[in-house]
Amino acid sequence: MLPVLVAVGIILLFLIVFIAGRPDEFKVVRTATIPAPPATVFAKVNNLRAWEVWSPWAKLDPDAKSTYEGPAEGVGAIMRWSGNNKVGAGSMTIVESRPSARVGFKLEFLRPFKATNTAEFTFRAEDGQTVVTWTMAGRNNFMGKAFGLLMNCDDLVGKDFDKGLANLKTVAGGV
Repeated sequence: MLPVLVAVGIILLFLIVFIAGRPDEFKVVRTATIPAPPATVFAKVNNLRAWEVWSPWAKLDPDAKSTYEGPAEGVGAIMRWSGNNKVGAGSMTIVESRPSARVGFKLEFLRPFKATNTAEFTFRAEDGQTVVTWTMAGRNNFMGKAFGLLMNCDDLVGKDFDKGLANLKTVAGGV
């Protein structure tokens, strides 16, 4: 029995060391080209109430509740949400807003897990269209690192970003 316990202990120790050695930070980035001027696309992102139309998470829970605080758009605008396990609960605050160039966010997730991340959208005019880049970054705690062994955050969140950018393209670009 003792050799089995020692073997299990060694395996657990190896697993803990391996998980602890995984990256401390993560970043998810997706880009799309939208056939509209930067000001048009910017307006759909800078106004949190406009997110309901194109957000990849808006349709996951028809009973989800969103509330808004602060100004209608720009720095200080806040959206709080609470929904099912697919949507979770949290808040999004615009912390930077540069017209037609960048919108920066502080994201606070309360469930299904607690986390504080940053996100940003950048807008760049190119050949009469807008190149939009959506980025989310944050720190991985031990549980986040362990979760990363089972699920690829870039694939998981990246799919939602791709859907959201496609929806944004339809809403802002009329395509």
